Amino acid sequence: MPDPVARLNGLALVAPRITPVLDPQFRPAVLTNRAFRALARAAGHPVPVSLVLEQADGSRSGFHTEVLPADHPEAAGDFAYVERLLKFLLWSRGGYKIYFAGPRSIGEALQRYYRETPTGMFDANVMGDRVYEQPFEVVVTRAEELPKERASAAPLGRHLDGCRIGFDLGGSDRKVAAVVDGEVVFSEEIAWNPVPQKDPQYHVDGIQDSLTRAAGHLPRVDAIGGSAAGIYVNNRVKIASLFRGIPPDVFKSRVRDLFLEVSRAWPGVPFDVVNDGEVTALAGSMAMSENAVLGVAMGTSQAAGYVTPEGNITTWLNELAFVPVDYHPAAARDEWSGDIGCGALYFSQQCVGRLLAPAGIEVDAAMPLPEKLNHVQVLMAAGDARARKIYETIGTYLGYTMAHYADFYDYRYLLLLGRVTTGTGGDVILAGARAVLEAEFPELAGRVRFHTPGEKEKRHGQAIAAASLPSR
Repeated sequence: MPDPVARLNGLALVAPRITPVLDPQFRPAVLTNRAFRALARAAGHPVPVSLVLEQADGSRSGFHTEVLPADHPEAAGDFAYVERLLKFLLWSRGGYKIYFAGPRSIGEALQRYYRETPTGMFDANVMGDRVYEQPFEVVVTRAEELPKERASAAPLGRHLDGCRIGFDLGGSDRKVAAVVDGEVVFSEEIAWNPVPQKDPQYHVDGIQDSLTRAAGHLPRVDAIGGSAAGIYVNNRVKIASLFRGIPPDVFKSRVRDLFLEVSRAWPGVPFDVVNDGEVTALAGSMAMSENAVLGVAMGTSQAAGYVTPEGNITTWLNELAFVPVDYHPAAARDEWSGDIGCGALYFSQQCVGRLLAPAGIEVDAAMPLPEKLNHVQVLMAAGDARARKIYETIGTYLGYTMAHYADFYDYRYLLLLGRVTTGTGGDVILAGARAVLEAEFPELAGRVRFHTPGEKEKRHGQAIAAASLPSR
């Protein structure tokens, strides 16, 4: 039932049956969306709304829903419902041109939102200028004039022949492995601190150092594949948290083509870099010999990737760190985009950090997030009830968000990994998510399976998958 108190810009929010122990104001996006759609259908005259998102390569992805007629008592929530929905679509699927067919007042309000508000302008700038390098726009049109959807999917990786190097760049460490015909012959993890660095040479030197170390264990290098948090198109950096410390002018002049620069040091060697979430999902798919995999990694931020039921990837971005999962107006605010309730603040080290105070755990505010997580893990291993509440809260978040994802992704397996999920805390997260699914979404509980990688898969799966990206 809708919460009589909590609303988001006129949209009535729904309280969950299972309340996160450290976050009683949490209002799951999935419950509000489903309640709103049910209300629209019950109104007798729901108004159809269609959205088509176009990418620079001509791919188009559509989504269809309904809103309330303008004279309905709850019609004030129409815009918030559509705007939050479009936010999810933008960051999961991507697009620089949005075709909107529905009430003109909502379409024009969306145009103003992306033109005039800080959060809307952030999304428009990233999708338009930085990702697709095209002007961002919302085109208000009629349903019969919408362009046809045009999906694009392709096989990803799974090339295991020859002598390959795979690397993964995280916010606190970089990993590399040397792989011969699918078998890891060398692997290494090195701590680094890329996010605050202002000189991209730091990143170049670190990456080349890892590649050189791995190459020393191979008779030759046939291919190099890598993964990193962010958005990459044809090995070009579009947006990535690893480079947040780089000034904008230096980003444009040096970072955008940084991996092309790195690859030139390996002439004639095929070189591919993709989002780490995609490689995570690929690694899980390869390990399980299954498809329809949604991978979620809870690390420095949240990474995600998707392998379709056919075993391919799409041109979708799958940047779930930015999608809204909590609609409460006082939800946690992302420091980068300025938006509220976004995934990175619920499924990452950032989440652990913000839940410390509600859990009653005192640490130095200046302590880096990896150290805060390590502190919580030590407490959890010692049986500390306060630490357990953090993991229980994340588990509840995950259960409701899995159902939210299921409204947009056709997946049968949820691959869960990342430092936040290591140790006994990961078991608590899984138990909490299962409890939510069984209580609120029994149909999903019976359809989706969890997969958490074993130690060998954790150590080598990502590197093998990354190394398998280039074809020879």
